[in-house]
Amino acid sequence: MNTKAQEAKGTSPADIGKLLLAFIVLAAGITGFYYYGDNPNVPAIARGLGVVVAVVAALAIGAFTAPGRKLRGFLSESQFELRKVVWPSRDETLKTTGIIIVVVIILSLLMGLIDWLLKSVVLDWLLKLGH
Repeated sequence: MNTKAQEAKGTSPADIGKLLLAFIVLAAGITGFYYYGDNPNVPAIARGLGVVVAVVAALAIGAFTAPGRKLRGFLSESQFELRKVVWPSRDETLKTTGIIIVVVIILSLLMGLIDWLLKSVVLDWLLKLGH
């Protein structure tokens, strides 16, 4: 459990303004991409670059809000936890994959056999009793 002090609930008006500004910047970038889509004087690379700049600017603005700081903290803690993960070796991975493939083949053969038996019982035996 995390022992950090809990931050106050709610978003400040300054954070709401920053998030609104980030949304406006992002919307302006996307709108500009489609607005200049029919203009032959604006190359497609410039339109795409404009959207990338708008996304980066919106993310930068959003990063300085309380939710942005919480997200950055979460990402840094996640990265720290990922360093603790013990990944299997290549040999372990290949052995486990082989076992899974063998089990899948055996189960599919078993299911096919059950299907064939039920089909033969229903179609060949039960339906012919009525005739």
